[in-house]
Amino acid sequence: MNAQIAFLAGTYHLIHVPLAQYSTVLQPILRILLPQSHNPNLSPELPQSELESLGLTADGQHTFLNISITPIECSIVCHSEWTKNVFEPAIRTLPKDVAKAVSISKDTYTILSVISAGLDAASRVVDLSMPAAFAGIPIFFITTYYSDFILSPTKDRQNVIQALLAKGFELAENQSNFVSPSAYGHQRGSSHPRTPPVTPPPANVNEMQSRTFDMLRRRNVVPYIDEGLELVQCSGRETSQQLSEIVNHRPSLSRHATGSGHRQAWVDKIDPKLYTCIVSALVSQPRFMSITLAQDDPPSLLLDKKLLGIFGDSLVGDIENRLIPIFLDLVNLPFEATGIVCGVAGRLVQEMRMAESPELSYLSTARAGAVILSEEQSVRALDILKPLLTKEA
Repeated sequence: MNAQIAFLAGTYHLIHVPLAQYSTVLQPILRILLPQSHNPNLSPELPQSELESLGLTADGQHTFLNISITPIECSIVCHSEWTKNVFEPAIRTLPKDVAKAVSISKDTYTILSVISAGLDAASRVVDLSMPAAFAGIPIFFITTYYSDFILSPTKDRQNVIQALLAKGFELAENQSNFVSPSAYGHQRGSSHPRTPPVTPPPANVNEMQSRTFDMLRRRNVVPYIDEGLELVQCSGRETSQQLSEIVNHRPSLSRHATGSGHRQAWVDKIDPKLYTCIVSALVSQPRFMSITLAQDDPPSLLLDKKLLGIFGDSLVGDIENRLIPIFLDLVNLPFEATGIVCGVAGRLVQEMRMAESPELSYLSTARAGAVILSEEQSVRALDILKPLLTKEA
């Protein structure tokens, strides 16, 4: 595996909004989604340190933001400052019974950005989530068109570092970037001390998977496919460079721009039609739509194929491909539940022998998870998961 892994700056919250309350938070969603480089409330003279404290880069771009609308919920992952300054004030204006239904994670999260080459998606999800699963660290996992992102509790940051070191990843000099052991030809031992998890970690993969499915069965989690829902994974069209430079939908490890001169704001590099299309889709309360903004990538979208007509030619990607999500409603599980991503994805990879397949991805939202596969694979996956999550009579 050839991977570059780095902690993104700042801390983040997960926000759960029931679909019945979606319209009440649409305005704050649009407020943080639109390009902050053009936000009249932000002075263009703000120093870099203040922009970073807001989760923004020098050109006013979000370091990370995910907005997902699914058949289960609306879920938002945003920098803690946007939670405090935008969402919390908006929620306080709602009637008490409505506000009570909206939940914000008590803990903050840090985000690992993963850029990997030479490894298929199915193995990537498992291999990247496994160190945290064995360390008893709860994570959320988001696969996008360009990168993978892992959310883990801020309080577990050191444990995440030790878990990565124990699996052979090297810690770079700035203490925030890792590269895979293949870049060095050796592995570092796991002799570094770490705070043990509250629950003893699983001894092996089988025990880890067994724990995961036992927990899901106890909480009555039943996997299902939303009939007729087909997804496409795509990206906003970048106007400043040709996306043909990106191989196999994934950038190389040296994809970061090194050009000189004035650094353009993100909105200047993206087809401006994209914003109109995104807003139009969000206002329509889509059946499924997930948008991820990250500082080094054009916008990544995973959306209901029926929305493609709204976007016209503002997207790039394999829009002919049909992806099917298998949903896991996790509303009855605590945020700190561990091993779900690795346990579910790992069992599917194991049972379906998908090691050579690039067709599995995973989307964690605040209160749900979605395993995303090709149409043929989704049928097989559902046949595997249902017996594992069915309580014995």
